[in-house]
Amino acid sequence: MAHQPYEELTERLSKEFAAVHPVSTVTRCVTAAQHGAEDIIGSTDLELVEKIARRHLRVLAIAVTERSQRIVS
Repeated sequence: MAHQPYEELTERLSKEFAAVHPVSTVTRCVTAAQHGAEDIIGSTDLELVEKIARRHLRVLAIAVTERSQRIVS
């Protein structure tokens, strides 16, 4: 199955970021990372896709935290 590694990556990141992001957000980040890596480097190496997706998810987590802090303040 060609997509198996990305499905496993999505599952792993979904568990890691479960407190912050729904699975749909993680899936979109993994997909965007795949497309970005392909467009820029011409490769969808799993390790590279994971690094890109993880960074996207961390930045989004910061944005969610900042937004919720503004709402509380």
